[in-house]
Amino acid sequence: MSTPAAPASEAQTRPDVFAIFERYGLILIWAVIAVIFALIRPDVFLQWGTVSLILGSQTVLVVLALALMIPLVAGDFDLSVAANMTLGSMVFAIMMQWVGVSMPVALLVVLAVAIVVGLVNALFIIWFNVNSLIVTLGTGTFLGGVILWISNSQTISGVARPLVNFLIVQRLFGIPLVFFGGLILCLAIWYVLNRTGLGLRILFTGRSREVARLTGINVGMIRLGCLLASAIGSALAGVIYVGTSGAADPTSGLSLLLPAFAAVFLGSTVFTPGRFNALGTMAAVYFLTTGITGLTMLGVQTYVQSLFYGGALVIAVTLSQLAARRR
Repeated sequence: MSTPAAPASEAQTRPDVFAIFERYGLILIWAVIAVIFALIRPDVFLQWGTVSLILGSQTVLVVLALALMIPLVAGDFDLSVAANMTLGSMVFAIMMQWVGVSMPVALLVVLAVAIVVGLVNALFIIWFNVNSLIVTLGTGTFLGGVILWISNSQTISGVARPLVNFLIVQRLFGIPLVFFGGLILCLAIWYVLNRTGLGLRILFTGRSREVARLTGINVGMIRLGCLLASAIGSALAGVIYVGTSGAADPTSGLSLLLPAFAAVFLGSTVFTPGRFNALGTMAAVYFLTTGITGLTMLGVQTYVQSLFYGGALVIAVTLSQLAARRR
């Protein structure tokens, strides 16, 4: 006599619950961490100024992580994004402070330099078929030398006061306008990657270049476009860096490479597990920032930030791989 099958509702509930936790587990953990810090330090963590600081201070990292994510979707790494961001900030500051051009002209020069960097990366990665990790590691190191050369290893301060006032001083609901700019960019990238034919071609290219090529997709042009988008996006992050700090430092932007990678891979474990996605990347940035901010308020020493980002990257890559294999 056969055993009666479990009711359909019960059979469907278990995987549905697991799928929901898989998609939104990071958000749940983020909420738990926020509640813990709020209970421990309600006098500081629950202040709206703290929330505003967290949201307004991480747009540079959000834009950099989004720029890094685009070629990753197409299956290419870009280790030069942090150096390209620093170069963008330095070129922008030099053009405005030392050369004396207007802000729009300085921005155009930054974009032109970023396009050149993207084309150089694409030349070696696509046309000469060199591994993207090797190429972008080399170009990133090369750009670091260029930055020190053109800046004489100096920090340029007092740059773009009107931009600083617009991005940081001007606020909406008490939050600096720069946060909303990062949010708009995130939603735009999400829309392109998830709701357009171009996004589908990028996804197919990242999943299997040979299959994408056989289906008629111009894989080379897709990869070129993604590398250019990464270069332009990271340079834009450099301009935002100047607009939020009023200065350009020849080395500070280089420290954002590890947090950007941690955010991108951690973001691939939420919303659409196993796939790099813009909304997950932005959520991961603020998840990591909440943890760092809370630990700082508890008086934890600064070296914990490196431990936090490094550990988050290892765990994020592991979870991303597990989610991709499961699917």
